[in-house]
Amino acid sequence: MSRLRAVSSIIKRRKESLLDEIYQPKETYLGTEIEPVHTGLPKTTRSLCPECKRIIPAREFEEDGKVMMEKTCPQHGYFKDIVYSDVDFYFRMEDWFFGDGNGLINPSITDATTCPQDCGLCNLHTSHTALGNIDLTNRCNLRCPICFANANAAGYLYEPSYKQIVQMLQNFRDMKPVPAACVQFSGGEPTVHPRFLDVVQSAKSMGFSAVQIATNGIKFADLDFATQAREAGVHSLYLQFDGTSDDIYKKTRGRPLLEIKLAVIENCRQTGMKVVFVPTIAKGVNEHEVGNILRLAIENVDVVSGVSYQPIAFTGRFSEEERESMRFTLPDLAHCIEEQVGFVKANDWVPLTCSSPLSRMLGSINGKEMTTYTCHPHCSAATYLFVDDKGNATQLTDFVDFKGLLEEIDVLARRTGMSRMKVLSKLRFANVLRKHFNARKAPEGLTFMKFIRTLYELTGKKYDRDESKIGQNTYRTMMIGGMHFMDAYNYDVQRVQRCVVHYAAPNGRIYPFCAYNSGPVYREQVEREFSVPYKKAVNNSD
Repeated sequence: MSRLRAVSSIIKRRKESLLDEIYQPKETYLGTEIEPVHTGLPKTTRSLCPECKRIIPAREFEEDGKVMMEKTCPQHGYFKDIVYSDVDFYFRMEDWFFGDGNGLINPSITDATTCPQDCGLCNLHTSHTALGNIDLTNRCNLRCPICFANANAAGYLYEPSYKQIVQMLQNFRDMKPVPAACVQFSGGEPTVHPRFLDVVQSAKSMGFSAVQIATNGIKFADLDFATQAREAGVHSLYLQFDGTSDDIYKKTRGRPLLEIKLAVIENCRQTGMKVVFVPTIAKGVNEHEVGNILRLAIENVDVVSGVSYQPIAFTGRFSEEERESMRFTLPDLAHCIEEQVGFVKANDWVPLTCSSPLSRMLGSINGKEMTTYTCHPHCSAATYLFVDDKGNATQLTDFVDFKGLLEEIDVLARRTGMSRMKVLSKLRFANVLRKHFNARKAPEGLTFMKFIRTLYELTGKKYDRDESKIGQNTYRTMMIGGMHFMDAYNYDVQRVQRCVVHYAAPNGRIYPFCAYNSGPVYREQVEREFSVPYKKAVNNSD
């Protein structure tokens, strides 16, 4: 008996030591080995030649307090670009990584050997879909100087049929083990698709918990259209919002648009839709506006649920001098916001992937895998604000030991996965939350129970965010952050393998954002296969 107890003790200690380490699966669901995230500096990775797009080795290293990438193509020579403008910020993002996911059980490509050339999603991919995108058209009612998709410039019309769109939606819902829960319709300008409202209704009926529209807002400035969209099932708008001055819009979008943006906010207030501001930021153009954009968002926190800043990505050929003059990285964003508003500290930004322990914990308690942000730690940076009734904003990290909380939850989630005592696990979860919640530093009116309910709402959409319920169930929150989408100059294959923002295409495949819009740019291949010449389409419509 004593021998059995000794063996049992060894097994228990081994299990506990494993739980103390960062969770890192060795292979995807289909058995493909997962190469762990490369951390520290200097380091090597795989990138692309900006000219011929072949895979080439790249080196990341520190230079004058910045993180740089250099690479050499045998045919096109040497390239060098900045990845992060602040090396300490770069390392902090890595400190908040809690391991990879296992990818999909049923990817379209099951025998891929090379990323991103064998794309669609494949057995090499380690993340499932957090946000599914479908481009409804490449037509637009604007002609923006900065754009991934434009029918006028492309020379062809890409506009999937209603039947094709429904099939793409179904492909997202068929993903295993976690069907896509949130879908975003994009373009071009998605609202110009002739069956836009039908598409939204179909997405809602197919079980998507959130339907979001990436839009310039022109059509939503019409209250009748906004009402119809809300009734069809639109939950939120991902609204282009480059600044609080028309001088900015003339540069970025080619015309004054501020009045339209403000009308959209008011129409969303009247119809019950939420808004996320989406500013595209370029150095020397509108980085001085990041603080004003945030202030306006907080003033409208009853409608605006977040600000998603997008540092500019370069498509096409740019010299090193041109890129350096406009390149704006995630630490640039965090420091600019701190300088311009004061109450948001750059040192308290975290990568979106840090939320994965919370999702794993809730999944363990509920007995099913939940949507989990297992993206690369350098893809994003964000912080959460809690906004009181007077418009005062407090960062989550001001009253919660967030790092300690997530580290304990990460361990608890894995123990819960091994346990059948779910009720006890829920109590332990609540105790961990209470341990790291500082009531004395919390914003006015935020009790511990309201904090728990707000966390559940943010991660599981359990509580209604309706204005009438705020104050009863949850607290007003706002996520501010940045997604720095890659281009061919700073491309890192390790990042694209972990992408959680995906595009569905009419060919039945699903692509990571930075494989669809940059790098190999599968968008161009897909659109040319499923398009008609633009002049022919225009003539046929007359």
